[in-house]
Amino acid sequence: MTALASAALAAPAAAVEAPVIVPLQGLEPVLPMDAPTVATGVPVPVPGAPTGFQKGLGSLPDLTLPSVPLTSTLPKTVVDAPLPELLDGSDMGRALLSSPHSEMQAATPGAVVGNPVEAPRGNGLAGLPDLAEPQLGVLTPVLSGALDPQLGLVPTSH
Repeated sequence: MTALASAALAAPAAAVEAPVIVPLQGLEPVLPMDAPTVATGVPVPVPGAPTGFQKGLGSLPDLTLPSVPLTSTLPKTVVDAPLPELLDGSDMGRALLSSPHSEMQAATPGAVVGNPVEAPRGNGLAGLPDLAEPQLGVLTPVLSGALDPQLGLVPTSH
């Protein structure tokens, strides 16, 4: 019963988006045709667990500013624009550009700082660790996913 309840709550959270319809009707007085319609949504990214600390070469792990993974679904986007009449009485229809829901994964930038000390070399200093040269690395942000937009002409229905 608990597993079913958690699955029911997790499914809507993955598809959370805020719908957006762009109001373009104010352009109709200056355009020689009806205004196009644009309907899309704003994706809501869901953060994951940070990548954690990385194991260093010595006995101490490297100090890390972890990168945070994000997942989201880009919402369906539809742009519907009527085509102008090029000749009197000709009806070209309308142009339709659509892009279905697309899964996207991203990760924020992070940083890796090397150990300030390294293992003793056994040179007679009674096992005291040596100081190491400072080292700094930057983990680049990552974005992956695939879009599948489609563009076509749709005849106007009378």
